[in-house]
Amino acid sequence: MGVPAFFRWLSRKYPSVIADCVEQQPVEVDGVMIYPNSAESNPNNVEFDNLYLDMNGIIHPCTHPENKPAPKNEEEMMIAIFECIDRLFRIVRPRKVLYMAIDGVAPRAKMNQQRSRRFRASKETAEKLEEISRIRDDLRARGISLPPEKPKGEHFDSNCITPGTPFMARLSECLHFYIHEKLNSDPGWKNIKVILSDANVPGEGEHKIMDYIRKQRAQPDHDPNTQHVLCGADADLIMLGLATHEPNFTIIREEFKPNQPRPCEICGQVGHEVKDCAGIAHDQTNEADIPIGSEPNFIFVRLCVLREYLEKELQMPNLPFQYDLDRAIDDWVFMCFFVGNDFLPHLPSLEIREGAIDRLVTLYKKAVYKTGGWLTDSGNVSLERVQLIMTELGEAEDSIFKKRQETEKYFRERNKKNRRRERMTRSFQRPSRGQFAPQALGRNQHVNPVQNARQEAYQMRMQGVSAAERQVRGVDPNAALNSMLRPEGQGNQAQGQWGQRGNQDRNDEDSNSEPEPDDEVRLWEDGFKDRYYSSKFGVEVSNIAFRHKLGLEYVLGLCWVLKYYYQGCASWKWYFPHHYAPFASDFVNITALNKEFEKGTQPFRPLEQLMGVFPAASSSHVPEPWAELMSDPHSEIIDFYPTDFKIDLNGKKFAWQGVALLPFVDEARLFHALEPYYEKLTKEEVKRNVRGDDRLYVSNYHPHSNFLNILYESDNFDQEFERVIEGVKGRLLLARDRVNYGGCLRSPLRSLTNVTGNSVVCVRFRDPAYDDKFIFPARRLPGAM
Repeated sequence: MGVPAFFRWLSRKYPSVIADCVEQQPVEVDGVMIYPNSAESNPNNVEFDNLYLDMNGIIHPCTHPENKPAPKNEEEMMIAIFECIDRLFRIVRPRKVLYMAIDGVAPRAKMNQQRSRRFRASKETAEKLEEISRIRDDLRARGISLPPEKPKGEHFDSNCITPGTPFMARLSECLHFYIHEKLNSDPGWKNIKVILSDANVPGEGEHKIMDYIRKQRAQPDHDPNTQHVLCGADADLIMLGLATHEPNFTIIREEFKPNQPRPCEICGQVGHEVKDCAGIAHDQTNEADIPIGSEPNFIFVRLCVLREYLEKELQMPNLPFQYDLDRAIDDWVFMCFFVGNDFLPHLPSLEIREGAIDRLVTLYKKAVYKTGGWLTDSGNVSLERVQLIMTELGEAEDSIFKKRQETEKYFRERNKKNRRRERMTRSFQRPSRGQFAPQALGRNQHVNPVQNARQEAYQMRMQGVSAAERQVRGVDPNAALNSMLRPEGQGNQAQGQWGQRGNQDRNDEDSNSEPEPDDEVRLWEDGFKDRYYSSKFGVEVSNIAFRHKLGLEYVLGLCWVLKYYYQGCASWKWYFPHHYAPFASDFVNITALNKEFEKGTQPFRPLEQLMGVFPAASSSHVPEPWAELMSDPHSEIIDFYPTDFKIDLNGKKFAWQGVALLPFVDEARLFHALEPYYEKLTKEEVKRNVRGDDRLYVSNYHPHSNFLNILYESDNFDQEFERVIEGVKGRLLLARDRVNYGGCLRSPLRSLTNVTGNSVVCVRFRDPAYDDKFIFPARRLPGAM
C-alpha cells in the first residue's frame, strides 16, 4: 500500500496491537540441527487454522537481502525461500490450510505502479553498478585487497520477480517439489491442505488470498471463528484483514528495526557505505569472516485488538440511527485510501505524518451526523457523503499547506542548530593530562589525591583554549578585532583572517545541510492551484473544467479501490491516467458520477504484462523476438521504453519519494505490435504465457485423499468436480504435473534429494463460482465470537 509511514503511525497510536511471536529455536545435537516439531502445541497459546503467505514478501528478501550478503546463486535463493517458509510454519503451525500466493498479473491500475518501480530499479541498479566499478578500480589502483568481482552475467536483476519470467517458472517448479517433500516427510504437514497460487494465476498475491477467504466465508457451513494468520509486510494487509470482518485475524510480519547495518556491496563488511569502502582488512579476507545480519524477529499484528481501538476511536453517541461498528470500520478503511494506496496518487493536502487520518476521522464524524448515514456499504460508496467531507477538507487546504511549510522550516532550523552544536562539541578538546584526565574503565589502578588544585585547574583551562591560541597565533589583535566588526549590510562579506574562517564555517554548515528541493508550485503561497495545474498537467489557468473532470476521475478510482478490497476486481482494464492527484476542493458535483465499470474485462497474459512493465534493460527476461521491440529505434512502441526519464521530486527531498514521469502504456498499441511475434514463441514461452489455476496438495494421511486419488484415473483435464474438503469448497480438476502414488519426483535443486515413494495428491483448484451480481456481505457472520 502506498502509505510508507502507515504501520509506524498505527503501532504508535495503538501499541497493544503488536505482540511478539514466541518462537522455539532449533538446537544443535552432535553437529546436527534439531528443529521443533510443528505437530506439537503452539507455544503462542493459540491454535491457528489457516496460514496465508503473501509470497512476494518472502521472495524479495530471500533473493536480494538488505542486511546480509546476497545468495551466491539461484539454488541458494530457493533454499533460503524454503527455510523462511519452514520458519513461519513452525511459528504459526496451521492445522487446516496453508495458502501460498505469488503475485500474478495485476490489474492495469496496479501495473502502472509496477512499471514505475521496475524502471526505477533498473535505473538505480545501473547507476549503482557504475559507482561500484569506479570505486573498485580506484581501490585496486591503490593496491587495496578486494574480494573477487562477480561476473557481469551473475548480477541478480530483481525485476525477474515478475509474472511470466523464466525465474518465476523455475520458482513454481521448486515450490511444487518443496510441498511434496514436506507433505511426505514432516509430521506437522500431514493433515493440512496446501494451496499454491503461482505467478501464472492472475491477481496480486494478497488479493488472491482475500478472494479465497471471501468465497469460503460466503459458504453456509463456514466456521465464523476460523483463526486466520496472514504473512506480509504491506500496510494494505491490515486494511484487507479488517475488511473481512473475521473475528480472529492476525498479521505476522518481520519486526522493523531502523538503521540496520547493511553489508558493503564491494567488500561485504558492515559499518560503512560503498562510497567509503577501504577494502578488506588483512585479517578478514575469508568470506566466512565477513559479518552478516542477524535473523529478524517476527511480530503479530492482532486485528481483533485493532477493532477494539477503532470501536473507541469511532464512537458517535446519539446518532439518529443504530450504530454499526462493522460499517464504521469499513468507512475508516475507505478514508485511509485518501492518504495513499497502490492505485492512486495521494491528495496533496493529506500526509499521514501530519495527522491526516485523524483529520479525516473528525470530518467523517461530522458528515455522519449531518447526513444520517455511513460512507460505504460492502464496497459501494455514498458519493453525497464523500462530497461533504471533501468540501470541508478543501476549505482547510490553504491552512494545511502553510502549516506544513512552517513545520518544515522549523525542522530545517533545528537540524542546522544540531549540526552546529555537534561541530562545536567535536572541536572541544577534553584535558588529556593531569589529575582530571579521563581514565579507562575497568583498570585496577591507584588514584592519588589532588596535590595542588589551583595548578590542576590552570592546566585544564590552558588545554581548553590551546586550539583557539593556535588559530590566532601570529595574528595582529587589532586586525582580528576589526575583521569581526562588519559594516551593516555587508553580511558575509567581512574580510580578514577571522572573517574568512567564519565564512568557511558557514559554508561547511551549508554543504552538510539538507538541500531544499526545487518546488515551483509553492503550495504555501497564494495562487498555488494555478501553479500546480500549470506545472503538473500543462493546463491553462482558465481551464477549470479540467480540474473538475480530474476530480471525477479520482473519485471513480476510489470507487474502484473500495470494490477491489471488498468484492474483487471490478475491472482489469481501468486505471487512473495521471501522475498527480487533484485538490480536495476540486471534487465538485461528484454525486452525478457513474460508478459502473466495464463488465467482462480480462487481465493481461503474463508475457504481455512483462512488455507493459519492464524497461529495455530487463529485456533478457522476455522472449527474444519481443525484446527487439524494446530497443529497436524503428519499433512502433519504442516510446514505451525510455532509456532515461524525469523524476519529479514534487516537493519531496529524495528521489525515491518523487514521481517517475513515464508514459502510460496504450494497451491497443501494445497488443497490435506484439501480434506478428506470437508465432515465434517457444513451447516454454507459450507455457509461461497461459493463465493458470491454483494447485491443491493433500497427503494420503488426509481423510479426503481417497476421492482426490480417483481424479488420477481420469484423462479429462477440463472436467470440474465441485467438492467440499474439510470446510474448503472448490472446483477440482486433474493436474498435468501430478505425481502418481508411490512415484518419484525429481529434485530441481542439486543439494536436495528426490522425493521417492510419493504419498501426495495434487489437483488443480478453483474457487467456488458466484454470479456477477452477487455481493459478498461486509459483516461479521452469525456465531462469530
